[in-house]
Amino acid sequence: MAGNMLQHPLFGLTLSVLIYAFANVMYQRWRFMHPLFVCTGLIILILVGFRIPFEDFKRGADVLTLLLGPATVALGVPLYKYRSLIRSNLKRVMLSVLAGSITGIASSAAIVGLLGGSQSIILSMLPKSVSSPISIEIATRLGAIPELTAVLTTMTGLFGSMFGTRLLNWLKITDDISIGIALGTAAHGIGTAKVVKDSEQQGGFAGLSMAICGIMTSILFIPIYYWLQ
Repeated sequence: MAGNMLQHPLFGLTLSVLIYAFANVMYQRWRFMHPLFVCTGLIILILVGFRIPFEDFKRGADVLTLLLGPATVALGVPLYKYRSLIRSNLKRVMLSVLAGSITGIASSAAIVGLLGGSQSIILSMLPKSVSSPISIEIATRLGAIPELTAVLTTMTGLFGSMFGTRLLNWLKITDDISIGIALGTAAHGIGTAKVVKDSEQQGGFAGLSMAICGIMTSILFIPIYYWLQ
């Protein structure tokens, strides 16, 4: 009976929703506890502690994955609302995203290389600043480890959303445009989802920067791909 319940799609869906609701309550009280961080950690502990096969959980969790499409499309709302402001700052956005994309790739290679990481680890780390579908595809093309890239991409977005705005404020960078560009470029969708809650204007620039960063990063990896051949 219990086994049948675990295999039902409602199990993974219900567990995800309940844990995320609990994580949000904790976040309202302790702002440093990001809901995604708490939610992910608790679900892992539950699956491991009760020896629940990941496949059983995934059946229901995949339902939530289907909602990522509409959620991403919804980011177009602030883009439309601030289209005039975005148009007047487009050059600033393009140059900033290009600089951020190059810096993200170069710093990843430098850090992992200095720490003695292997080539496969370095290649897995390089595309971490773009959204998961893009980073995983890039990693696959480079012959890296897509699973590791997926983890690193999620961690990048998570830490960016947790500490990115605080770091920028500490550096006296407080205007919505700069924060939106920075979080969208460095922390992809997770960072964008965070700043949307803070300011719709930040969300508009973050969504645009995330999309441009994905395109620019993919183009930047073309010479890297041929150099590795």
